[in-house]
Amino acid sequence: MTKVLARIPATSANLGPGFDTLGMALSFYDEYEAEVIDSGLEIVIHGEGKDTAPTDETNLIYKTMKLVFDANGKKMPNIRLTCHNNIPHGRGMGSSGAAVAGGVMLAAGLLAPEIELSEQQLLEYGTELEGHPDNVAPALFGGLTIAWVDETGPHHKKLAVHRGLSPLVLVPPHQMSTKLARSLQPESVPHTDAVFNVSRSALLVAALTQSPELLLAATEDRLHQNYRASAMPETSELIEALRAEGHPAVVSGAGPSVLVLEDDPAKRLRAVELTEQKFPQWRALTLAVDVKGASVNGQSGSGS
Repeated sequence: MTKVLARIPATSANLGPGFDTLGMALSFYDEYEAEVIDSGLEIVIHGEGKDTAPTDETNLIYKTMKLVFDANGKKMPNIRLTCHNNIPHGRGMGSSGAAVAGGVMLAAGLLAPEIELSEQQLLEYGTELEGHPDNVAPALFGGLTIAWVDETGPHHKKLAVHRGLSPLVLVPPHQMSTKLARSLQPESVPHTDAVFNVSRSALLVAALTQSPELLLAATEDRLHQNYRASAMPETSELIEALRAEGHPAVVSGAGPSVLVLEDDPAKRLRAVELTEQKFPQWRALTLAVDVKGASVNGQSGSGS
């Protein structure tokens, strides 16, 4: 192929207690188009990041594409890359994971049919640049994913989410650095907190797939959110207010957005109203779970 179009979903990682492990794809998308041209590199960005994202070889989508070409012994062609960005940057909705997944899928589309990349290869390339697979896995494959890394590399398991789940993402006007968020966490945590999170993570998988009425208890966390709270006071205040009213609210990824995992659209609407009262400048995105993940030219990258 000489021209490919990739569509990549936003993601929310951690989901409360599932730190660096659980992730979910959401029905909110970036679209990237790569076209082989005669010479040079052209990058045009629309929407999010149009004035800040790099338009040279340091662009994350381009870097990912080149990594995939190099790994397969192919020369990176001259490219015109057009990005239509909807996913907010620096808000905990997986914008960098989407860019990496998009680069992987664009490269896979250009290499096909001469080279066909497996799901495992897609995940490995994405994880190599992103650093961990919790955002890349749902961006590539959709749904709820459990991601882990062992001596052979990254792996994922995709699960079907209960059809009653009604996700809501509350997006503030300000950004949060993932690097800063990670720097606020201690190197070790108390044994009781570790046990607490293990139990809640296991419960969360059950709540998301079978028993959404357990989501409030299942989204409790002691591993990362409290340590990061001082860097995003509005986020912390909003989560506390929402949870006090019975809404299963957590930090989305590294923040500062808030993810609310409701089991009823009416409850989701009440969460939006509460947010509007406290922080009217925040944006409410009423979404669904994306079940297909990344696609190239309308074809899903996942066999599932």
